[in-house]
Amino acid sequence: MGKSEAEVLLEKVQKGFTVERVEDMDEAYLKALKQTLTIVGDTELLSVPPLLTVYNEAPNLNYKITALAVMQDEIGHAHIAYRLLENLDVDVDELLYEREPNRWKNPYAFDFELDNWIELGVFNGLFDRAGYTLLGDAHEHTSYGPWKRALVKVDKEELFHLRNGEIIMKSGMKKPETAKQVQEAVDWMFLMGLEFFGVADNLKSRSAQLDYRLKGRTNDELRQKWLSTAVPFCESIGVNVPAHFDEEKNEYVIDVPFPCQFDVKNKRWLHDEPDTWDGVIKRFKERGPKNEEFVKRIQKGAKELEAMRQEGA
Repeated sequence: MGKSEAEVLLEKVQKGFTVERVEDMDEAYLKALKQTLTIVGDTELLSVPPLLTVYNEAPNLNYKITALAVMQDEIGHAHIAYRLLENLDVDVDELLYEREPNRWKNPYAFDFELDNWIELGVFNGLFDRAGYTLLGDAHEHTSYGPWKRALVKVDKEELFHLRNGEIIMKSGMKKPETAKQVQEAVDWMFLMGLEFFGVADNLKSRSAQLDYRLKGRTNDELRQKWLSTAVPFCESIGVNVPAHFDEEKNEYVIDVPFPCQFDVKNKRWLHDEPDTWDGVIKRFKERGPKNEEFVKRIQKGAKELEAMRQEGA
């Protein structure tokens, strides 16, 4: 009995075949690719509204220009993902301007406004580190040629965002008042960063992303990679994090229940109240407090233009 189309493609990509055209894909590959690119596009685009909440608090013109550059990059990264989706016959206008806010696939962490300028730095230092980890893995391993080539640019720019965050965090640790803000931001953002990588490996029966080499490492492997740079950096500047390197296990260990319950109103983790990944996914689906406002901000111009057209018709 001959191999199915799916089996042939799986075998080819696992041997290093680069997929260039829709004609090279089977339905499962195309579905996994669309899902992946939608998550990437939504994540890049919805990182901008929270950054804008504290943009005017930049302490000097240089920081303000840098923040604008970061936001411009993120919009550009989103454009790449949505442009690739367009090539896959996805109606991107509908995706961007007709989708309900709770249907967007951005990280839960992006549904919160930032409280101060220091939080923008920690956002870059931890969340862009997660983006750099995830997209760096895709750049290294993805079987989809057009995305691999586009990620050359994205990879370099995510590193710039990450370094900007480190500079702000390091500078913030020099004064007691801002050092307190750094610690408070890390207290709620660190575990959020860990959640970027998805459910624990032992809860996943299989992954089309791995099977089709859209990514190369498992969720827990990517989490470890993030921890391997996030923890040493935070420790080097005097910031406490709920994780450490265990020499016996030769891996980073999280010092609090993970996942655990999150107090949305106070942006605080309840370390004495463990959660399940089912509970985390339920929280993700319910979205955070600014989800609707941030998505509507993205959609505002298109909605207003459409209303003007309707009036003129």
